[in-house]
Amino acid sequence: MSELNDGGPAFPRPSGEARDGNGNSFWPPGHPGMTLRDWFAGQALAGMFDFKTAETEEDDYLANIAYKIADAMIAERDGKAST
Repeated sequence: MSELNDGGPAFPRPSGEARDGNGNSFWPPGHPGMTLRDWFAGQALAGMFDFKTAETEEDDYLANIAYKIADAMIAERDGKAST
């Protein structure tokens, strides 16, 4: 079984990216950020809720679809999309 491609980090934050007037970092040292897969899934989910009209759809179902869309977007981005 192949490992899931999460697309790598989205919005990573290096150490000391922003400092106050005294030179103190606003954030703790470095943070990898969320994965690109999580970002894509969140964007897909937001779009689905925009068009959601029926109250019969289950949240788990929508979350599953959002991650399938995210996986397809990563595959397309990597040039590995199935046709």
